[in-house]
Amino acid sequence: MEYIGSSYRGGTKNGRKDGKGEYTFPTDTKYVGEVKDGMFHGKGVLLFPNGSRYEASWENGKAKQGSLTFADGLQYLDNDWDYCNGYDRRFYTERCSGLRPAGESQVTDLHPPRDIPDGCYDCGDGFYDPTSRVVTSYAGRFLRNAGETENNIFEKLFQLCDS
Repeated sequence: MEYIGSSYRGGTKNGRKDGKGEYTFPTDTKYVGEVKDGMFHGKGVLLFPNGSRYEASWENGKAKQGSLTFADGLQYLDNDWDYCNGYDRRFYTERCSGLRPAGESQVTDLHPPRDIPDGCYDCGDGFYDPTSRVVTSYAGRFLRNAGETENNIFEKLFQLCDS
């Protein structure tokens, strides 16, 4: 596991993950819960670096039933999801926390917002540098080279933001 940047702390049986444990992915996403025969099995939660969480019942590594809660506390609903979609979060953070005082911008849900390195853009799991086409974690670790599709999406978004 150390070769791919993941780690595991917890019970084992016959050399495989078994019982209760904590598995950390190379992206710093963590699974905390029950494992059986090396797979997520039973009750467990995925904790994402951005603060979101997915609690589920797992069977042989697959989520059978679960619920997603965004970092800002909004819970995703499978049915009748008319509150929020990819285009409209309807000022959820402002509804929960109130408006910022005049003169304080709110360009992100974080307060204070992250410092974005010059020439880079916040892309959700880290910072994207359009010159090197590399995504770096917020802690400064290499995450990935942006592929052609991802780079094209970034370029189009940044053109919209800069215009």
